[in-house]
Amino acid sequence: MAHLLIIDLPGGNDTDILRAANTRGDTVTFLTSDLDLYLKQAPIRPYLDAAYKLIEVKDFAFESVLANVLSVHQSNPIEAVICLIEIRLIEASKLATVLGTQYLNLASAVLLRDKYSVRRRLSEKGIVQPEFALATTTQEIKDAVAELGLPLLIKPSDGYGSQNVVVLQTELDLDPLISPVEIMLPSRADYGLGVKANDRLLVERYLKGDFIGVDTLTLNGVHKFLGVNVKKMFPPPSFAIQGGCFWPRMDSHAELEEYVFSILDAVGFNSGATHIELMLTADGPRLIEINPRLVGAKIARLVGYALGRSIHEDLIDIHLGRWPKGMEDHSAYQVAVSRWFVSPVAGTLKSITHPSWTDSNLKCVELFKKLGERVMPAFENAERLGYVMACGEDEQSAIKLAERYIEDTDIYIQEN
Repeated sequence: MAHLLIIDLPGGNDTDILRAANTRGDTVTFLTSDLDLYLKQAPIRPYLDAAYKLIEVKDFAFESVLANVLSVHQSNPIEAVICLIEIRLIEASKLATVLGTQYLNLASAVLLRDKYSVRRRLSEKGIVQPEFALATTTQEIKDAVAELGLPLLIKPSDGYGSQNVVVLQTELDLDPLISPVEIMLPSRADYGLGVKANDRLLVERYLKGDFIGVDTLTLNGVHKFLGVNVKKMFPPPSFAIQGGCFWPRMDSHAELEEYVFSILDAVGFNSGATHIELMLTADGPRLIEINPRLVGAKIARLVGYALGRSIHEDLIDIHLGRWPKGMEDHSAYQVAVSRWFVSPVAGTLKSITHPSWTDSNLKCVELFKKLGERVMPAFENAERLGYVMACGEDEQSAIKLAERYIEDTDIYIQEN
């Protein structure tokens, strides 16, 4: 058993790290700037009721955060700091430094909170990547567009979760009457928990190719390549993700592994988890961005099913300064896939009846919409109803199982 300081939850509602701590028998102190956000959610409340301490610091001023944490630490020493959201990464690193626990070093934490700074570092290290520029005003955006040329992608340098991303592909996208360039700054973007965007924009070449994600764990600068994640989108005009597929590391990933590790070394990543997004272009893999955390949107659960172990429990071990036991045992490895339930029409969700059949490779079914809620066709991720996760010896068998479960689920929606 260990005493863990857990800082906020991904999406404000993902309890997987709390569940992992509970399964291990660990003690939890929970730190946030908005305790009511969590206490009012029925699935989260039991975990918080069982916590050793709940710390709320409304403005999350570091001096107050540190004083509260040290008060708890003096009565019951904290052995690990766990933070799965970028907007608290720097504070988490500072706390771990004071507490003397294993965590990403502060210099790298600061670097990774600014995507433009990451691009500059990688450029200095000789890593090939798309052309890029920094913009902090509307004129600087226009100057960067003129210098780099189309197509381009613009995103917040301190952003996460693909928020407020703009793609400029043709000259029509620059028409002052319709161009997003004219209204991007100031953005006034709110990342939640009182954190606002700093309005530093990264402007970079828009890459074409196959989009993938790579998941890693690192301890004392030694990296472990867990595997590759591929997303599947719904057909246009939807922008929602239909599902994903995770392959545990294979021999064919060796070249990709070398590339990813060179990126991690370049930014000084010494401890924790990363989800690294890449584009497999005609010229080879190119970095999209480094997410210094476990992959979000429940995909970390999918990774765990593929590896046959809890990736959240593994991360706790990493932050306790040790490699998880049995990591080299690949006997339970499978391919894992997810598929999402969606509504074909706009209306009210009246009933959901799940199939009665069971299969040991059917790993997880979770619904986010409740009976009586209004639902819409899934043009965006937030409009999806829920998901199913399944495993198989190969991708096709896992996909077949997940899609068959969705087909056999009876969903009644009253159109209105």
